[in-house]
Amino acid sequence: MPEEKKEGNLVYQAQSPDEGALVTAARNFGFVFRARTPETITIVEMGETKVYKLLAILDFNNVRKRMSVIVRSPEGDLTLYCKGADTILYELLHSSCDSLKEETTEHLNEFAGEGLRTLVVAYKNLDEEYFQDWIRRHHEASTALEGREDKLSELYEEIEKDLMLLGATAIEDKLQDGVPQTIETLARASIKIWVLTGDKQETAMNISYSCNLLNDDMDDVFIIEGSTSDDVLKELRDARKKMKPDSFLDSDETNIRFEKSSKKPKVLPDEQANGVYGLVITGHSLAYALEENLELELVRTACMCKVVICCRVTPLQKAQVVELVKKYKKAVTLAIGDGANDVSMIKTAHIGVGISGQEGMQAVLSSDFSFAQFRYLQRLLLVHGRWSYIRMCKFLKYFFYKNFAFTLVHFWYGFFSGFSAQTVYDEWFITLYNLVYTSLPVLGMSLFDQDVDDRWSLLFPQLYVPGQQNLYFNKMVFVKCMFQGIYSSLILFFIPYGAMYNTVRSDGKAIADYQSFALMVQTCLLIVVSVQICLDTSYWTVVNQFFIWGSLSVYFAITFTMYSDGMYMIFTASFPFVGTARNTLSQPNVWLAIFLSITLCVLPVVGFRFLKTQLRPTPSDKVLLKIKEAKKRPPPPSPRRHLRRTSTRRSGYAFAHQHGFGALIMSGRNMRPKSPFATTGTFSPNSDKHKHKGL
Repeated sequence: MPEEKKEGNLVYQAQSPDEGALVTAARNFGFVFRARTPETITIVEMGETKVYKLLAILDFNNVRKRMSVIVRSPEGDLTLYCKGADTILYELLHSSCDSLKEETTEHLNEFAGEGLRTLVVAYKNLDEEYFQDWIRRHHEASTALEGREDKLSELYEEIEKDLMLLGATAIEDKLQDGVPQTIETLARASIKIWVLTGDKQETAMNISYSCNLLNDDMDDVFIIEGSTSDDVLKELRDARKKMKPDSFLDSDETNIRFEKSSKKPKVLPDEQANGVYGLVITGHSLAYALEENLELELVRTACMCKVVICCRVTPLQKAQVVELVKKYKKAVTLAIGDGANDVSMIKTAHIGVGISGQEGMQAVLSSDFSFAQFRYLQRLLLVHGRWSYIRMCKFLKYFFYKNFAFTLVHFWYGFFSGFSAQTVYDEWFITLYNLVYTSLPVLGMSLFDQDVDDRWSLLFPQLYVPGQQNLYFNKMVFVKCMFQGIYSSLILFFIPYGAMYNTVRSDGKAIADYQSFALMVQTCLLIVVSVQICLDTSYWTVVNQFFIWGSLSVYFAITFTMYSDGMYMIFTASFPFVGTARNTLSQPNVWLAIFLSITLCVLPVVGFRFLKTQLRPTPSDKVLLKIKEAKKRPPPPSPRRHLRRTSTRRSGYAFAHQHGFGALIMSGRNMRPKSPFATTGTFSPNSDKHKHKGL
């Protein structure tokens, strides 16, 4: 849509940046797209104004992969103009275009090698009588209540034949800042990267080399471009045979697993190749590979490769590839895109990320996360994503531990109370334990904790690997939390029990009563779980300190208040532990027993963590040790300061968008009323009257 905000200054509002660039380039060569109405298009051709009548729009969809318009020129000629990918339009060309097609193909390969977006344009002159018959059938099909899409597709196929080749276009689209560095960093974090693009094969490979996805150090880059199902199967198997010859043996784990008949969905185990490989597959071959009898072979072969590039794929195929990975791999998928053609892929993946830019807002509105630059993805994953995972794991481990320790003390007490259902704690402590005493410390850790800061997280992407392998919380970690809770509950019950058994105060009065024992156990429990969360906290802030010390202070304040004489006199039935706090906590032997309980609960945890780090360090422990050594030296600058601008160009005519808007355009509902442009006269962009900076 052209919009003239100032006299002689045209601003184009296009559905995609590609269309805007093409119209702007045509304007600079003297062919100005001047005005639009639902039924007409006004063009200024080398200073002469011409009005074309728009008769029909043949919309784009995932099957056609092209778009056409039918217009009537001022001279009365009927012409169909079509744009689309070269692989699609070449099949629709008239045989007389063979020589021009060869020359155009050379130009397309040259453009694609430079990383430019390409598409082919063709036309066809229509007969008046045939067109009237076709437009009548088109109207009937567009108003049909059943099978409307199929009928329209047949009519589109009928008229889009024997096209005459006009030529090809190439559009420059620069990469955003930091894209190669971001991809390299994510690859170092053992993140598998698959590129699903509508670009030509040459363009996609050129961009992959410029983004450090493909490199000359790879053992091989397999190109799957078979034209039949058998050819695609053979190429995939040849690639897998080179990467892992043992995968064809009957003793192979994957072969054994999939030979067994089972209705349960089967997950492919990870298979390691004997080198570093890349895989490039075209959209035509991908259509065969996504068939049910070949999809398993595609996943096995692709997952052995470090990088997978699918070029000339439709939006539907993008979603199918993501769904295929989700079906056969126990992995979390993330899809990132910036255009409407990425919406289906973004919605299919576990996590969808949209990049807001010139491609529009469709991807952003369909995503879970959105940002303006691709390079922000590394902070989303390697910094905030990893921190979030660590915090959640620590929260779950601490939550299970403190409740196991809290609950199992009741179990041990049952042996001494005849399983009479009497609680070992004061009923007010049971109420406030999870609600007040232990809620804020774990909340502070869950919000602010971080093992290393963002700078080190980006410098050592290997820290992301434990999260991929689910090392911080799994069944084994849960069992360890359970045994730790059982051990702590034994200590928390029997140490106070032994300390209180037949014990007297310093003045000779007895202290071995139920109320004193209950107070001592719950005090030991709260201090032990507070020390445990201190051991789990890696990053201390004022908030953490305030929550931990504040929770302990609130406990003692509430305890002395509820066990006071005043509360007993006001609410006799509700606060029976009158005077217990001041009588029990004033005895040195009680505090000695509390200290002993804390030591016995915490010492095994500290010793186990120390020995594990020294004797069996995980990759994460090794990286953290490097970071500690590096911290002794001057800290390196943030990687963000070294992001450099790159002139590497990006490619590809991406098949577009969603379903076209032909019906909306023809109806005129999307156009604002404006003063009509004169249908006669002349207009020259180079005249003094109409010169402006944009032309």
